[in-house]
Amino acid sequence: MSEIDRLREHLDELRGRVLRSVIVVVAIAACLMTFHAEEARIGEYTVYYPTPGPFENIAAQITDYMRADLVPDGVELIQTAPGQAFFAQVHVAALAGIIVGVPVIVREAVMFLRPALKERELHAGRAIFAPAIALFVSGCVFSYLLVIPYTLDFLYRYGESAGLVTFLNISDFVGMIMQFLLAFGVSFQIPLFMYALSAAGMADSGYWLRNARYAIVIMVVFGAIITPDGSGITMWFIALPMTALYFVGVAAIRRSERGAGPAT
Repeated sequence: MSEIDRLREHLDELRGRVLRSVIVVVAIAACLMTFHAEEARIGEYTVYYPTPGPFENIAAQITDYMRADLVPDGVELIQTAPGQAFFAQVHVAALAGIIVGVPVIVREAVMFLRPALKERELHAGRAIFAPAIALFVSGCVFSYLLVIPYTLDFLYRYGESAGLVTFLNISDFVGMIMQFLLAFGVSFQIPLFMYALSAAGMADSGYWLRNARYAIVIMVVFGAIITPDGSGITMWFIALPMTALYFVGVAAIRRSERGAGPAT
């Protein structure tokens, strides 16, 4: 088989795996845009079941829940053009589809890279599959519960101190939440990324410590890029957790090196 044929075969496989991941995300998003979550009581437990409801759909319910949970007191969430609320729900549904579809996305990525990995690297990839999903979800939860509320509250306190009524556009609100959730979901992979490279024999704890200052600069720049203001303060809500995760990764690698003992 020629190099061109092999390249074409790899591209076909990549297209197929990307297509499967996209289909899963789109299918989940379509369900969230089509069905309404109805509440029911079974004894002492509350359960939810889907019923058709394209207008009061699950994405709209999630949007309303985020509005009540995250928008600071005194701030009004509005739409300023027809269709903004609809597209905001589409974005929420797409984000939820990505989060729920992470196991499929990670699996397809690992399966595509499998032929190029050595046995040691492949073993490392299998070992971090479940932790990668758990850390992605943990990053989203951390961002939703701690970072986003404090960031919004911090930014809109300025308007409150000046006696202003603040209006927040629904598109900007949903876009910011999506940006933070995805950024933290990905950034929480830092320890696993470091551990995987070390397990594959490509780096050790000393390498990560020697380059820590460069990594910190990169993380600070990343925090400055994705934060919605230029104050230079909110970026630390992102840079500091990422820095902590970096050193967690170093500690995990050192522990693994001590457990492995000297090479024979």
